[in-house]
Amino acid sequence: MSAAGTPTATLALGSLRVSFERGGASVEAVREVSLAIRAGEVLGVVGESGAGKTQAFMATMGLLPPNARASGSVRFEGEEILGSAPRSLNRVRGSKLTMVFQDPLTSLTPHLKIGVQLAEVLVHHRGSTWASAERAALSALERVRVPQAQRRLEQYPHELSGGMRQRVMIGMSLLCEPSLLIADEPTSALDVTVQAQIIDLLRSLRLDSGLSIALVSHDLGVVAGLADRVAVMYAGRIVESAGTAQLLRGPRHPYTALLLQCVPNLRAPRRARMPSLPGSASSAAPLGPGCAFAPRCPRASDRCRAERPELRAIEHAAELACHHPI
Repeated sequence: MSAAGTPTATLALGSLRVSFERGGASVEAVREVSLAIRAGEVLGVVGESGAGKTQAFMATMGLLPPNARASGSVRFEGEEILGSAPRSLNRVRGSKLTMVFQDPLTSLTPHLKIGVQLAEVLVHHRGSTWASAERAALSALERVRVPQAQRRLEQYPHELSGGMRQRVMIGMSLLCEPSLLIADEPTSALDVTVQAQIIDLLRSLRLDSGLSIALVSHDLGVVAGLADRVAVMYAGRIVESAGTAQLLRGPRHPYTALLLQCVPNLRAPRRARMPSLPGSASSAAPLGPGCAFAPRCPRASDRCRAERPELRAIEHAAELACHHPI
């Protein structure tokens, strides 16, 4: 999964770091993350809130706030884009490289009709006329299975359901036929039935167009149904990566195993309480010299508390950062 020299990668992150300046102190959110997403591949990036997942991709998109600093490498289709000037970045951002966020209501402009918001993407990025852009907007809504698509073009965001708004955002992201879609918790704000519909939609889009997808989630259950590979993040670092089936069948990192235990299983006996991980995780917390997961890990030893494990290649093209793997 090491990224920097992968020639076939649509996106390659190399030793990416993201930090924030707060009150005169620097807080690291992403610590030396390297990963690659190949053409037509779906990569799931999983971890608890605060693991650094979103910040890694916000850095990729050039959407970090002014108090943030990013270093390392972000190569999109072979071109370095980290630190690019806004004008240069805008040639790929929103057209070849797009992102869908957790809450579509905050991503849509409340006082503009859906049709206008879709059409202006093509007017801005492709120089289309408004008439042709409006026709393409209708096709985009039909492509993402929005019922009564013509009617939806005349509606405002607040008139649509959460699932419908997310479909609109996915349709908007696909207008310029991107190479890569970053989906950041695209189902978290939706009920379970609509979640399944959105994942099914992403699966169909991937099969129909060869779209590469980075699926960011805290839920391994959501990722399992779509991703080819999974990278598990903890405290700003990748701690395990493997093919999805391999990782679900036999996780090697204790953190991954505990995350899997928290996924609801309808075939298992009913429990009074859902399992949960003790303590909390945050990539912003100051780290000692050892493994960041050691305070919560049932397998931790003195070595874990004193020496941070490096991410290394193991069998079957997987990677692992753990002194005492399962």
